[in-house]
Amino acid sequence: MKKWMKRLSVVAASLVAMVALAACGKSSSSSSEPQLVTKGTLTVGLEGTYAPYSYRENGKLTGFEVDLARDLAKKMGYKVKFVPTKWDSLIAGVGSKKFDVAINDIAMTPERQKSYLFSTPYIYSKSALIMKSDNTTIKSIDDIKGKKIAAATGTANAQNVKKFGGETVSSTDFSTAMELVRQGRAEAALNSKEAFLYYQKSTGATDLKYQEVPSSKIPVQKIGVLMAKNNKGLQTKVNKALAELRKDGTLKKLSEKYFHGNITDK
Repeated sequence: MKKWMKRLSVVAASLVAMVALAACGKSSSSSSEPQLVTKGTLTVGLEGTYAPYSYRENGKLTGFEVDLARDLAKKMGYKVKFVPTKWDSLIAGVGSKKFDVAINDIAMTPERQKSYLFSTPYIYSKSALIMKSDNTTIKSIDDIKGKKIAAATGTANAQNVKKFGGETVSSTDFSTAMELVRQGRAEAALNSKEAFLYYQKSTGATDLKYQEVPSSKIPVQKIGVLMAKNNKGLQTKVNKALAELRKDGTLKKLSEKYFHGNITDK
């Protein structure tokens, strides 16, 4: 009887071990799979009001990051769905699974990398101070100390305004920031050089100018696709698609189309 019970215990222990191993295998397999809000669809959060990254033309979404998202989804074998969202809710929307990724000129800051995953960079962005053409008080980033500077809350730009002693005037989008400067509610705006050059070219604005911030003051910002911290499977797939788009020249073509130059290389 004791011998039979002993054998039964061994069999039971073996079964438990097999179940445990199977569960581990399943967990490992599922963790390597991309987690999507909707199966077969890459759901993308973006502002849709930030030319030339994402904006509306004749009622339709277009822009560098809109085209990039479409090309990424195609390479990954997915459909694409866009969810226009205000900046201050954009990153949180990834965490709350409102969308799979945020593609919106998002800088890869150490603070964000603690809570989210990023793809490899697809833009290397230079910062610029944008001000009225007759402004003579701001000649460098050091001159913003004590001055009101337009920047979107929670962005790397807002952090840099604070770093150099400026007072942030919150702007919801790029056009709003330009109006704050024009109205004198902000003495300047801190944003990307490429965004302003596009804005200036598309609107014909001559009442504003820019001062490029040297990389010794604000390092060139790496821009990447933002994803949830636990979505490593999606990160792997996005990085593979980005590498293919870089290799086949698509990234460069999109950059030249919207920025009139290549900002996708270091």
